[in-house]
Amino acid sequence: MRGLFWVVALFALAVAVALGASMNDGYVLIVLPPWRVEVSLNFLLLALLLAFVVFYALLRALSLTFGMPQRVAEYRRRRQREKSGQIFQDAVRFLFEGRFGQALKRAGEAYEAGRAPALAALIAARAAQRLGEPKRQQEWLDKAKQQDARNESATLMLEAEMLNEARRFHEALRVLQRLQQREGRHIAALRLELRARQGSGDWDGALKLLRQLAKRDALPADMVRPLATKAHLANLARCGDDRDALIAYLRQVPADERGVEVVLAAAKGLAAAAADDEAQRLIEGMLDQDDEEVWQSELVSIYGRLGGGDQMSRIARGETWLRQRPDHAGLLLALGRMCVRQRLWGKAQSYLEASLSVEETQAGHLELARLGDQLERVDEANRHYRAAVRPDNGEK
Repeated sequence: MRGLFWVVALFALAVAVALGASMNDGYVLIVLPPWRVEVSLNFLLLALLLAFVVFYALLRALSLTFGMPQRVAEYRRRRQREKSGQIFQDAVRFLFEGRFGQALKRAGEAYEAGRAPALAALIAARAAQRLGEPKRQQEWLDKAKQQDARNESATLMLEAEMLNEARRFHEALRVLQRLQQREGRHIAALRLELRARQGSGDWDGALKLLRQLAKRDALPADMVRPLATKAHLANLARCGDDRDALIAYLRQVPADERGVEVVLAAAKGLAAAAADDEAQRLIEGMLDQDDEEVWQSELVSIYGRLGGGDQMSRIARGETWLRQRPDHAGLLLALGRMCVRQRLWGKAQSYLEASLSVEETQAGHLELARLGDQLERVDEANRHYRAAVRPDNGEK
């Protein structure tokens, strides 16, 4: 449609020019002694137009001729940019493909060509690290740091990640501290710092970061609990059998982080430190939850071994649990041990025999053998001693 419009417009213009020329009778007299030229005005206008076109064509030709070197140089630069762009893309592709030797080579070429030199240096550093060449890795990292300051954060992130992978956790923390001063604490950096805190044994710092990440939903829910448990177990192990340290640490552990493993480790430490009352309260709080995982742990066994404190209150609490779990061999064994401690011989024998009827264990036979020794029932004691050493009896 547009082409048809221009054709019609050109025809109209031609008709208008022809009509104008036919109605124009003017002429022009040019006097240049001794010559004298008289031409029509129409011819003069046509000659001037033709002269302008010729003059413009000459100027354009001269411009193209003298601008040829510049255009050739620009063409070469454009081709070089296109080629370097392809080289950079190849470097990225080879890195993701796991072809680290090719990635290192292409990244070096892209760097020399000036194509995103900071990013090319980072790709080369990562490829060198994957190839197990720490010297070249550090050289490329240093080159990346010398480039555009806008890429400093990316350089620090990659350096911290590679230091973590090399298990140089303290150095990684220093790098992340520089990153924090520049960019603040974003989620990816917090994850790297969490790994570095765990690797360096800073479990208090790891717990703090873990709670921050959990609050931001930056970690899967099924990862948070195991990581928190690992940190608490390490801190409890550090406390050892220091009663005051164990009690102080347990007070600062949130309720939602007191899993079975944490409580079990704490109970063992408190029992070893002769803090029987604290261990009793801790274990009772867990067993009252009526969680199957809790009842399958060693907590019931530790509860039955607690020596100090009010044994009768523990027996009463155990008998309350027994009404809910009458066939729990571990609970029956624990009650038997507590009754032996209180010299309740009849109840002790009843509980221990009931435990063996549910599950025959080495510990149950040994407790009955010791009870037989105390009651001077030699034959019965020897029978249980022989049963205890049978290989099919597990220790509880």
